Amino acid sequence: MTEATAAARQQLLTDLKAVIADSEELLRATAGAAGERTAAVRARVEESLRVARAKLDTIDDEVLGRMKEAARTTDEYVREHPWGAVGVAAAAGLLLGVLIARR
Repeated sequence: MTEATAAARQQLLTDLKAVIADSEELLRATAGAAGERTAAVRARVEESLRVARAKLDTIDDEVLGRMKEAARTTDEYVREHPWGAVGVAAAAGLLLGVLIARR
């Protein structure tokens, strides 16, 4: 997964969590509203929220699993090639230093 895709996916998860929270707040605010139609709409929204929350939990678990796998792979690489990792870190530090010095 590319960084842009990962960032977009993370933004989507954040937005979905915000929508769920707002919907739950709306349901609490309209809890006292009477009427058959209102009750039916509330029931549908509550079910949709339950499904969305379950899917969100599944996606969170998948993302967490992928992050752990990436960390494990990185750890294995660094253990197998310590000097290569030091070289990459030094080059990244040098590049960052040059970019900061330009400002």
